[in-house]
Amino acid sequence: MPFGIVLLLINVGLIVHAAKTGRFWPWGYIILFIPGFGALAYVLVELSPEWFGSVQGQKARRHVVNTLDPSKRYRALTEQLEVADTIANRAALAEECLELGKFTEAEYHYEHILALPMGDDPIYALGRARAQFGRSHPQEAVATLDDLRKRWPDYQSAEAHLLYARALEESGRTDDALYEYQAVANYYPGAEARVRYGLLLDKAGRQNEAKAVFTEVLTQLKRAPKYVRRLQAEWIALAEKALRG
Repeated sequence: MPFGIVLLLINVGLIVHAAKTGRFWPWGYIILFIPGFGALAYVLVELSPEWFGSVQGQKARRHVVNTLDPSKRYRALTEQLEVADTIANRAALAEECLELGKFTEAEYHYEHILALPMGDDPIYALGRARAQFGRSHPQEAVATLDDLRKRWPDYQSAEAHLLYARALEESGRTDDALYEYQAVANYYPGAEARVRYGLLLDKAGRQNEAKAVFTEVLTQLKRAPKYVRRLQAEWIALAEKALRG
């Protein structure tokens, strides 16, 4: 039997399998429009993990599916919320909206949660501030985070603190932002807070202080394990670039 016919039969068989198992989107189109390679990807990503129960295979499946169809989880979470409008379901959808850059929708969900009797929680206020910052409304984010501090004075979050500094910076409040960056840099995990602090120092004309911050960051990270340096690669590159001028 000619190879072309064999390949066609394999493709048809896999497309039918994808349709029967609820995976036609996006796999049916991938197999159809990328003959050979699409079928191979379907076998490796969808079928192999089922056959062997591999954890790595499951991870590979999630990665490829998210790359090919980044809105798949969003659609699933939207359907879950339609079935059961719970705080947990709405919060999961709001977080996914943030990941996809759907900041207006994310803010809507967080505001809805915060208005509920059981939704009065600082983590949802932080989510709202993240959405406002993502919408390029830093002053609203500052106001939300100021309110968070007043309502939950014992709440501690390095993420919220860094976001507060960034929102102050974007609002043009340079001195306040520098103060908050310096404070959060002392305990924020990773180099992001310190590098952002150095960048704002440099922007404010305080080049010597900025250079000292960047030098300290790079010195510490050079001694760190390789996996740490890989995780901090973006901030290492920014610090190095800033030092080069």
